[in-house]
Amino acid sequence: MTSPKITAALAGNPNSGKTTLFNALTGARQHVGNYPGVTVEKKEGVAKIQDREIHIVDLPGAYSLTSYTPEELVARNMVLDERPDVVIDVLNAAALERNLYLAVQFMELGVPVVLVLNMMDEVRAAGMTIDKAKLSRLINAPVVETVAKHGVGKEELLRQAMELAKQQDGTWKPLNISYGPDLDHALKDMVALIQESDFLTHRYPAQWLALKYLEGDEEVLEIGRTEGTLHDKLQEIVDNVSDHCQKTLSTYPEALIADYRYGYIASILKQGVLTRDTTHDRIARSDRMDKVLTHKMGGPLIMLLILYAIYKFTFSVGDIPLVWLSEFFDFLGHSVENAMPAGMLRSMLVSGVIDGVGGVLSFAPLIMIMFLLIAFLEDSGYMARVAYMMDRVFRIFGLHGCSVMPMIVSGGIAGGCAVPGVMAARTLRSPREKLATILTAPFMTCGAKLPVYILLVGVFFPKNEPTALFAITLTAWAIALLVAKALRSTLVRGPSTPFVMELPPYRLPTAKGLIIHTWERTWQFIKKAGTVILAISILLWAAMTFPRPSSQEARDIQSSIKVQEALLSQAEGGQVRLNQEKTEQLKAQVEALHGKFDQLALQNSVAGRVGVALESISRYAGFDWRLNISLIGGFAAKEVIISTLGTAYSLSEEQTSEEATLAKRLRQNPNMTRATAVAAILFIMLYSPCFVTVVTIKQETGTWRWAAFSMIFNTALAAALAVAAYQIGATLA
Repeated sequence: MTSPKITAALAGNPNSGKTTLFNALTGARQHVGNYPGVTVEKKEGVAKIQDREIHIVDLPGAYSLTSYTPEELVARNMVLDERPDVVIDVLNAAALERNLYLAVQFMELGVPVVLVLNMMDEVRAAGMTIDKAKLSRLINAPVVETVAKHGVGKEELLRQAMELAKQQDGTWKPLNISYGPDLDHALKDMVALIQESDFLTHRYPAQWLALKYLEGDEEVLEIGRTEGTLHDKLQEIVDNVSDHCQKTLSTYPEALIADYRYGYIASILKQGVLTRDTTHDRIARSDRMDKVLTHKMGGPLIMLLILYAIYKFTFSVGDIPLVWLSEFFDFLGHSVENAMPAGMLRSMLVSGVIDGVGGVLSFAPLIMIMFLLIAFLEDSGYMARVAYMMDRVFRIFGLHGCSVMPMIVSGGIAGGCAVPGVMAARTLRSPREKLATILTAPFMTCGAKLPVYILLVGVFFPKNEPTALFAITLTAWAIALLVAKALRSTLVRGPSTPFVMELPPYRLPTAKGLIIHTWERTWQFIKKAGTVILAISILLWAAMTFPRPSSQEARDIQSSIKVQEALLSQAEGGQVRLNQEKTEQLKAQVEALHGKFDQLALQNSVAGRVGVALESISRYAGFDWRLNISLIGGFAAKEVIISTLGTAYSLSEEQTSEEATLAKRLRQNPNMTRATAVAAILFIMLYSPCFVTVVTIKQETGTWRWAAFSMIFNTALAAALAVAAYQIGATLA
């Protein structure tokens, strides 16, 4: 008896349209998490057909079921451990032979499989014809045609999946194909040993397990080593057949297995399953576009123009909602101030909560637009070309072409975020290249650093702002690549991974897919602001507020404030006659006294004392205690550097333009020079990632060791370069 609720695992190669099909099948009935113990994303959803629900698990994209990557291992183990009623294997029908490779492996495992020929519109446009009935008969599995981006064929797919699950009723029937005389004999002997010892037969088919031994599958071999004698016997057979294949065929069993699988697939396709229109233009549209977009010289130039256009578009369009949100949070802050009496609670709500969280959420429109445009490039197939073009450069520095995406998301295009950038490194197969990418991606110009750069550039390089900002972006890329090279030559040495990436055909992304992808990423940013940044803002407010000053100087200032405010109140009430000029002077004196007390209070607070104590070291980079405080806040979140600077410079509530006033104060401060500004920019660019990024690094690497390394190493590097820049700049000035 089948269960009332069918479970289907949705599998497929990357760029097969699997995610688009998942969205089409489940709509809003889906949720996202992580597989237990790993950072690989797990998506689940529910589809309905004939009043029955099908629980769909979207497996990570995989090219095979051999554990080359965490994604492939997760996909395989989910099928083995949770034993879904059916696997829905999504194939890019325009690349049928390559995509069937994964399907054959599922069939060798024995799980019931429905084959989905996706992107059939592209197949027809390319002049190809697929006989799905013949394919179904020859491969002994249901075959369904779909165009996922338009939802075509999804009802038929669900019906076929439900019927197959009912027919099989939990029974798995492994496919056994011949691997030639060199391997079949060894497989027969290994299967006999496995069955005789009942080794893992409750989990794996015997021949499938023997194939994994021949392929050198690390997970299976690790389990096998616990069996002692049996493992030794199996490994002896593998060693003998490997030696034989090397001597007679100059190859290895793993390559031979792949050859025979493709041979099995080719024998099916040649029986009239796949035909081509000989009159059709053999040069596909994507190939013609690639001649221009990936040209050796012109391709990189076009890429830079596209990335620059994204930067310009984001800030041109996003500036309007950014201003609206900023004004809304200003209005909210003033409303709370007017509604509540002065005191610690009002100060915490206004300075800690509204200013802290509101300052971050104000950037949500920019982040959303950035993610929308990046999602467009990804879904269109262009981002794969960027990785392809950058691989040649990145390989010089020990990175991989796929490292470019984490760098861009982190802020390679100014305005990104290191958190999704670090998470984007999941696509890298090599753990060493992944680690080097994770540790250097936070150097990019994220959206939190950008306002600080704009402030410092505007104050100290007012006539060359665009050039200065462009130089900052290039510097971040250059230092990231150089540090990656240093890491790959020392702490994370190892061979480079061959660059193997499918270049999918160019497609016009669907509105639904873009909305879903954009919202998923933007929601992560909003949740960060509503949770972590909220807590950080309150903690920073407390650190800059307590303990309150109790010195005689503080008491004298407070007494003067009370006297001057009383006189001002009497003047405004008509009890004391003062002309307009005298009244304005009195207001200015009151504001100056408040500013003096705020500065004294800030110096007396925990944050102030730490900032003053650090001056003995930071003075070599030109940083005073006020800048030190803001940089300390930046350890938690780079978003708070400007607001902390504002508080540190004792800006009063009466001043209308905080940023303009802060810029003026920075210009007037004799300690803040161009050399200091350059040193500060370098330090902010490179020092410890924000707290949330550090936690993400821990999650992605699986250990706090590398998270701590990123804080300590990055800060030491930032300090060294900041000191060097300041000392050189001060000498040349």
